[in-house]
Amino acid sequence: MSNQDRYIPGVPCWVDTTQPDPEAAVAFYGALFGWQFEDVMPPESPARYFVARLGGGDVAAVSSLPEGSKTAWNTYIWVADADETAAKVRDAGGSVLSEPMDVGEAGRMAVCADPAGAAFSIWQPNRHRGATVVNEPGSLNFNDLHTSDAEGARAFYGAVFGWDLLSGGMWALPAYGDFLEARTPGTRERVAEFGGPPRFEEVVATLLRIDGPARWGVTFAVEDADATAARATELGGTVLIAPVDAPWVRTTVIADPAGAVFTASKFVPENRDLAPAGSAASSA
Repeated sequence: MSNQDRYIPGVPCWVDTTQPDPEAAVAFYGALFGWQFEDVMPPESPARYFVARLGGGDVAAVSSLPEGSKTAWNTYIWVADADETAAKVRDAGGSVLSEPMDVGEAGRMAVCADPAGAAFSIWQPNRHRGATVVNEPGSLNFNDLHTSDAEGARAFYGAVFGWDLLSGGMWALPAYGDFLEARTPGTRERVAEFGGPPRFEEVVATLLRIDGPARWGVTFAVEDADATAARATELGGTVLIAPVDAPWVRTTVIADPAGAVFTASKFVPENRDLAPAGSAASSA
């Protein structure tokens, strides 16, 4: 697979989790998803950064918890210029929590927050080109923004990344590839030409209306949501929302032993009629 232009600017490309005990998190996620890990930090470094792989392809990472940070799963959005994007974040009313900085030869990043306080990272790639395995069991297949201000989010993310909010909510979305193709003709061909991951176009960022603090969430594809929930419990995690059927998926929300929350979903196409197009999306 080519390491060039796997993603296009404005698309979520990577996730990692910040953990107070990264070795314990490695044990949990390795047993849950079958991930194999490599610590890419120098031996003398006090911090750890374990890159998780499936079949030799990068899927996610487990990181030490930086001072002042919270245990969480973090979304990274591919950009052409981290400094320019950070300026757009400020201009649109957001905050730059960590100024753009080089991460060795991997890339350049900044940590930002939208006006409602939902934190995300921007990633200007160099050697690290994002996840190479997506939409397969044990890998990322969804990034979602949980917010009580969808219109504010529409304005902010539209100004920063050029995103728009589809009318009718997420259940009206037939496939992210169709949306990308409509806004950027030739996207499918370009992704294929540069060796994009299988079903790359179905990795999507969407907005879910909620009460409470705004936040970004991540969803991992699984072969069996019920088995994943049961296994997570055995490993010391907590099932926050028991497996339930929703349009296109059977899904469950889980907190790992340190409290980082993620969703695990099995694609079930026959469930798509559980909510008609145009119904309101919701999240606990």
